[in-house]
Parts: sequence; structure tokens; C-alpha cells
Amino acid sequence: MPELPDVLLYREHLERLLADRPLKKIRVLSPLVLQTVRPSVQDVVGRSVAAVSRLGKRLVWRFGEKKPSKDDLFLVFHLMIAGRFHLRKPGTAIPRKNTLAAFDLEDGLLLFTEASTRKRATLHVVQGPESLRQFERGGLDVLAADIGEFRDRLTSENHTLKRSLSDPTLFDGIGNAYSDEILHRAQLSPLKLTSRLTSEEIDRLFFATRETLLEWIDLLRKQAKDRFPEKVTAFHSEMAVHGKFGKPCPVCGTPVQRIVYAENECNYCARCQTGGKLLADRALSRLLRKDWPKTLEDLEERKG
Repeated sequence: MPELPDVLLYREHLERLLADRPLKKIRVLSPLVLQTVRPSVQDVVGRSVAAVSRLGKRLVWRFGEKKPSKDDLFLVFHLMIAGRFHLRKPGTAIPRKNTLAAFDLEDGLLLFTEASTRKRATLHVVQGPESLRQFERGGLDVLAADIGEFRDRLTSENHTLKRSLSDPTLFDGIGNAYSDEILHRAQLSPLKLTSRLTSEEIDRLFFATRETLLEWIDLLRKQAKDRFPEKVTAFHSEMAVHGKFGKPCPVCGTPVQRIVYAENECNYCARCQTGGKLLADRALSRLLRKDWPKTLEDLEERKG
């Protein structure tokens, strides 16, 4: 799922592409993507995009005058896991297999796609700024918060660090991928409970969170340059641990480990983050029981 750095990159490029330009035509190809009936999505055709903003992991297009008003219309996109935007030349044939909606611009064709058989991406059409409140999850914007606000939010509930960082009601825009990278940088176990953190560990996590997000925002901007971001992905070769199961940790060289759960996985370095202890994969550890290796040393012996 695109997270804060990726969504911010989309926002910047979409605003450059759409600002002060009218939409010429909208075609909704998937009946599942459109979640509202009134206002109609066709009501924004011919109107200009006044601004593009980020609301958590959602992207919001505002149609109206420069100054916001109750008459403004908004398109609210949630990309979920596989939703993406693609920019094509005017008149390009629309691939119907993965395209949810197509937006004809004066000098281009913007496609909203989803490369998954399970259609989860959504598009809402709403009117007035107050209507956006329904999409707010309440997560703290770490890039705008101070360390005290971060500490209060982190310790407001007792969860594992992995769950807390990726909970949109606690923290804004952080998901499965960047939580792995943040925890690796902070050298903290993804399964450590927030109630058991020391003051020094909370400080370390705060700075690791900010540094990781800011570095990735900068890196993604440099990679995209002036080109529309066509390859937004949760997996980047520059990442330290996310999606790197079995690959060497860039800090210590130890193979990256993982815990698989539901449709996600948690990636970590046992030597850097857990003192050499292997975290139990729920499915695999239940299957192996006493044969489940507890440490890196046990794992190496079993390989031998």
C-alpha cells in the first residue's frame, strides 16, 4: 500500500498536472470503485482542480475557486494496496483489465488502476470541506509533531511497536513498509510493547521515524525528477529490511528475518533489533513447535 512518502509524491505531481486545468471527461470503468451517488462524479467535468491534498493515505482533488467554500466538490481517492495512477498521451486506448477510472485532461490521459483481482481501491465524490471529516482517521503527523506529542500518542495504547506505528488512528501515513524501515533504524523489536519502552527508546524511535520518512521523501523526489511517478511500490531496492527476507542486513550482514501474518509480513534484523532472538512466526512456529529455532545460532545449526 502506498504510504506517506509515496502519497506525498503523487500529490505533488498530480497538483502540477491538474492545478487550474479543467477535466474534459471522466469514465468510470469499474462499478465497484465509486462509493457515492450524489454528487455525481460527472458534476466535476468541466470544472478546474483548485488543489490536490493528502488526507492520511488518501488523495483529495478539490474543485472550486482559489478560496475554499461550501460549494466545492471533492474527489477522494484511496489507493488501498494495489491502486495506482498512470499518465498517458491523449487518445491512448484504455486498458480495461485493471483500469478503474479514466480522466481526460487537456494534454493527457490519467488512469486510475488497480492491479489486483480483489478490488479495494475507492473513489468518493463529496461536497464542502466539512464532508472530508468522515475520512479523517486521527493519526498524528510525525513530521509536524514534537517529541512530547509523539510520546503521548505512542503510549496512549499498549500495542506492539509494529502495530502502533502502522495504526492510522495513532500515526498518519505509516504502514507495513516504512514501519519495518523505521524500527530497523531505531534498533527496536517490532513486537516490543509500547508500555515497556524506556524514555531513551521512545526518543530514538521518534528521530528514526522522522529521519526515515524525510529521507525517503527526498529519495523518491530525486528518482522521479520531473517525470510522473509510474512505479510507486512498497518494495524498493534501497530499503534496509522491508521485502529483504534472507538478504544481508546492511548494518551487520545477518540475513533479514520475517514474520508472515494475514496478507502482510514483518521484516527485521534479529541481530540489530532483537538481540539475536528469532521472533515466532505464528503459523510456522505452531507447526514446528519445539523444533522452532529460538536464536540465530539455533537457525545456523539447523541449516548445518
